[in-house]
Amino acid sequence: MANPFEDPDASYRVLVNHEGQHSLWPAAQPVPDGWTVVHDTDSRASCLEYIETNWTDMRPKSLIEAQGELPRAAPVSPQAGASLQAGASLQAELLRGPEHPGRGIRTPEPIN
Repeated sequence: MANPFEDPDASYRVLVNHEGQHSLWPAAQPVPDGWTVVHDTDSRASCLEYIETNWTDMRPKSLIEAQGELPRAAPVSPQAGASLQAGASLQAELLRGPEHPGRGIRTPEPIN
């Protein structure tokens, strides 16, 4: 019998545990205790792409916390990204604003 973890034509899922570690998991296999599906049934290539994009720090979450760092944020969904982009555009427009003496960088006057 072929290894179900190596079949390029099989369907897979991406699982994550409490330490933030990801696993490529055959869709036909039950999800083991302590793991949660974060990317449902898809091709092996799509699941591997998901893992590469979302699991950017291989250290377990407990090690990251012990080192006093914050875990890296996962990429933003396309819907949330569009909202953030709209907010950033509005912020840039407001900062640009109409020209008036109180806005912009001023060069200090030389002191005599």
